[in-house]
Amino acid sequence: MIPLRDTIPATARPVVTYAIISVNVLVYLLQMAQGPLLERFIYFYGLVPARYFVPQIADYFSTGEQAFALISFMFLHGGFWHLLGNMWSLFIFGDNVEDRLGPLRYAAFYVLCGLASGLSHLLIHRYSNIPTIGASGAIAGVMGAYFILFPRARVLTLIPILFIPYFIEIPSYFFLGIWFVMQFLNAAGSGGTAGGVAWWAHIGGFVFGMLALKIFELLPGTGASAPLRRFAARTTTDRLQLIRPTARDDSFDLYGTVSLSASEARFGAHKLVSISTGAPRRLLRVLVPPGVSHGSLIRLRRLGRTRSEGQRGDLLLRVSIVDPPA
Repeated sequence: MIPLRDTIPATARPVVTYAIISVNVLVYLLQMAQGPLLERFIYFYGLVPARYFVPQIADYFSTGEQAFALISFMFLHGGFWHLLGNMWSLFIFGDNVEDRLGPLRYAAFYVLCGLASGLSHLLIHRYSNIPTIGASGAIAGVMGAYFILFPRARVLTLIPILFIPYFIEIPSYFFLGIWFVMQFLNAAGSGGTAGGVAWWAHIGGFVFGMLALKIFELLPGTGASAPLRRFAARTTTDRLQLIRPTARDDSFDLYGTVSLSASEARFGAHKLVSISTGAPRRLLRVLVPPGVSHGSLIRLRRLGRTRSEGQRGDLLLRVSIVDPPA
């Protein structure tokens, strides 16, 4: 299952999430530049439990180096696909959590989730001399927070069957619940690590994210995030949108809604829409012409219900301007 997006739009651009993704990409490029020194680089900046619990190894590292590794490990990755999978999950779930907590609290929350995941791994594998790297534990904390905040959201998920892509909407509590159970089963069945995956770090991050969320929500705001929120205010709606069409009386046409910002309505936009009913389910590219107004209809031909003679009605998308000018 590959998550594509959720159904909860963020009210602001997730600048901290974008910054975290950018830092991870830059660090990965730095890793790739190490050449033959890559293994040493990962051992030095990765999380190696034996460095903290085996005195003969710990003596080679200063207190600062030990402390820094507790943070730096969550920005290293074992390969391109490892990086891509982690950053995509953060992109899907991070924006709404950032939206709820605010940029500064979210940044602190992310780092603490990563730290908690690392400590979980350290305590369970105290004498392991294998480096653990990756943002998975911190992102698991973000997913745990999402699980609490948005249990009724739905996740548009791609399920490839043979060579045919199927798109379905899965409730977020089910999607994340299954993910958590899989981490636990893998941890129990592999002793906590398998193929270089630190399953208990994922579990620790997820549980910490659920618990710490409530504490972070109770923290009073300082007002320091206000300028950043204004800077991050969105001027566009989500490019990928989920459409749940409905029928009217005996008409073979279907009706749905596409959301636009005022600037998109004025200048035009390209959207990808996923139709939640009918077959085959697929992504459709919709061109929104410039100058549309609130309530305008965009007609997509032959995407409605099928008539008895084999012909099909149309899908009509009603334009909803979510930030109409005053």
